[in-house]
Amino acid sequence: MPPLDTRVPAVLLRIDRNPFHHGTLGAVRSLGRAGVEVHVVADSTGSPVSGSRFVREMHPPPPPGSSPREIADALRRVATGIERPAVLIPMDDASAVAVGRMREELAPSYLLPAPGALPEHVADKAELAAVCAALDIPHPVTLVPDSPAQAADAARRLGLPLVAKWSRPWLLPADSGLRSTVLVDTARQARELYLRAEEADSPLLLQGYLPPGPDRDWFVHGYADRSCAVRGGGTGRKQRAWPRGAGLTAVGCWTANPQVQALAERLTGELGYHGIFDLDFRRCGATGRYHLLDFNPRPGAQFRLFSDSAGLDVVRALHLDLTHRPLPEAAPLVGRSFVVENYAPLAALRPAPRGRELAWHAADDPAPGRAMLTLWCRHVSRRLRERLSAALPAPAPARTARPATMPSLTDDEKASSC
Repeated sequence: MPPLDTRVPAVLLRIDRNPFHHGTLGAVRSLGRAGVEVHVVADSTGSPVSGSRFVREMHPPPPPGSSPREIADALRRVATGIERPAVLIPMDDASAVAVGRMREELAPSYLLPAPGALPEHVADKAELAAVCAALDIPHPVTLVPDSPAQAADAARRLGLPLVAKWSRPWLLPADSGLRSTVLVDTARQARELYLRAEEADSPLLLQGYLPPGPDRDWFVHGYADRSCAVRGGGTGRKQRAWPRGAGLTAVGCWTANPQVQALAERLTGELGYHGIFDLDFRRCGATGRYHLLDFNPRPGAQFRLFSDSAGLDVVRALHLDLTHRPLPEAAPLVGRSFVVENYAPLAALRPAPRGRELAWHAADDPAPGRAMLTLWCRHVSRRLRERLSAALPAPAPARTARPATMPSLTDDEKASSC
């Protein structure tokens, strides 16, 4: 593999306050092992990422709810300290949307992919549904209700259960308790969710439910270069999710799927998209068609699964391309697996004859793995205590002691007691 230009540092931006975001650690290690100076703009409180020996410096992130301009201002302050242009890599949707909006203001300080479809355009789930309809990309039937009554009616039309999503999940307030995606079982639930649309600062979408099943959940990672050619990455099969059925990839396997790869390349090409992407598909059990569920305009948390025979992954592909270095042609390592140890500990211990990438543990960078183990044990212990407390019956109210009643004395007893 051609060496990366180590004169050009990288800045990873993550606004989401998630100490267990293993994708950020994967990017730190990928670039750091290649000799690139890595800066991380993210919340380091309790995060194992900050312990990596490949992090040059952790920088405080913009406060929650910051506008794209405030995020750009924070990034410019980081660039002033670095004193030379750096490759900027957003690690969550909120970061990708902000960088996309402020591209012109950031361009003097950072190297960014060529202008193309804005990340906001594909990250917005309502707009993604319209894009899929226009390009004839299979997508779950999606309705956008305009009132609580329409939400209840949409639930009846789509059938139950159904999937409820907020169109712009990066706008959800951190303390609202709202989740970006939930499974809805009743029309009443759909109506109640709609009533929280103002709080969510985002339209509510209701989608037909495609049940999970063996070999139904797939993902595609890649980097679309300035010519829209997809480099790096590959197609993967989600073998285990956390939470089960609809969560992140806890165990994934690099599995060739030309049909899904072709859908991804047609979509990014038609859109004129440039940059790293992570697409989620689910195969319909009835028709066999692959439906696009999400378009994430940034590295997926399991992107290190797709490290090929030359050591190329999507993050390295981005750095090579933006520094005008050639991207190598290499063989895909089909059969390689990726395991997030804290969600699938037993899978991390099984033999992996075709190679395996662990999310946290690495022989050349052990500190984050140790920190994760400590933090995760505390997290699990706290959750167990909370569940036990909730399961125990409430203590019975204490009874007030009543004085014993003395029997009345007869006149003779009174006389004898004197």
